[in-house]
Order: sequence, then C-alpha cells, then structure tokens
Amino acid sequence: MRVVIAGGHGKIALRLERLLAERGDVAVGMVRDPDQAGDLHAAGADAVVCDLEAASVNEVAAHLAGADAVVFAAGAGPGSGAARKDTVDRAAAVLVADACHVAEVRRYLLVSAMGLDRAERPGVDEVFAAYLRAKAAAEEDLRGRDLDWTVLRPGRLTDEPGTGRVRLGASVPPGEVTRDDVASVLVALLDEPRSAQLTLELVGGDVPVGEAVSAALT
Repeated sequence: MRVVIAGGHGKIALRLERLLAERGDVAVGMVRDPDQAGDLHAAGADAVVCDLEAASVNEVAAHLAGADAVVFAAGAGPGSGAARKDTVDRAAAVLVADACHVAEVRRYLLVSAMGLDRAERPGVDEVFAAYLRAKAAAEEDLRGRDLDWTVLRPGRLTDEPGTGRVRLGASVPPGEVTRDDVASVLVALLDEPRSAQLTLELVGGDVPVGEAVSAALT
C-alpha cells in the first residue's frame, strides 16, 4: 500500500509513517519545510515538499499520483492565529480532497477532533473556536464528496506511550488518547474498507485496537 500523509512531520504523522514502513508499506510524508525530510527518512518514509497553503490542486495531485490512500494529519499547530486555523485545518484539507479527485485516489482519512460543537459556547478562546470551526467545515466538505472517506476524531492528545487499547465509536465520552494509539487506529482503518463514510470518535480504553475497529464497524 502506498499512503500519502499530508502534514507528514506532525507527531501523529511520524508515528503513522513508522508503523506503515515497519510492515512494508510505502509511506510518503508531505511537508512544507525541506529540512524536515531527514526526520521522515528516519521513520522509514519518503518525503515530498509541498506547501499546502500555496500549492495548486494540480501540484498536490501530482504528489498523490499512484497512492492507494491519503491521510490528512496537517494542522496549523500551537501558536498560530485564527487565520491559519482556516487556511490549514480547513482550506488545506479541502485542497487535498480536491487533489484526490484529480489524482483518482478514492481513500481519504481525515484526522479531526472531538467536541467541535464547543466553538459557540460562551467563553471559548477565539483562536480555539476558529480551530473547531475549521475542523467542522473540513468534515462537512468531505461528507459531500464522492470519496471513500473516514473521519477520525481523537480526544485530547498525549505523548504517553501507546497502550494498544482504545475506545472507538460513533460517539464516546470525552477523554485522552495517545498519539501512538491514534496512529495505530489509522493503520487499522486504512485496512478496513467498511470504515468508509463513517465518523468515529477515539479515546483511550480497554479494547485492543483491532477489536475496537472491528466492533465500531458492526
């Protein structure tokens, strides 16, 4: 399997790339900074340089050519303002989906977030609200497309070592989940065509990843 990961230098992306490479798949990380290529190579992935805030649809599509799946794991990141939440977390996700159509790549996994409805609650930080709205808009766009899409909504992310045990479903209580376990669930979803057209929430739990994915699809 050849998988292109947009936002290829992020913490989840690097873990995903390593897992894919370890089992013999071809992982291609899409990064905006050429200096990040070394980290991708260390994880066993190939690297392509593409600034998703400046690239055209055809430029992105050229990088997706021949892929079996695309994972959008990009994000504006901490310290960025409301404007970049929109240009990365929404617009770049839409751009990659447009490029999937051009490159004829049907499988698209979007890493989103839980609790997107919090954006309109009183007292929510303006930049965080912009992030939540951007993620919600990216999800809404994807659901209207003729792609084999899956939306994964992790809970609060941590850098603790993965446990290999999670709670996954259409709706789960708020909680934390390790980035390691998010990457493991993404691999399992890539292997499971029945996850297409599903939105799944993910937190830490007691069920092994493979069993959790199978149970969420029945």
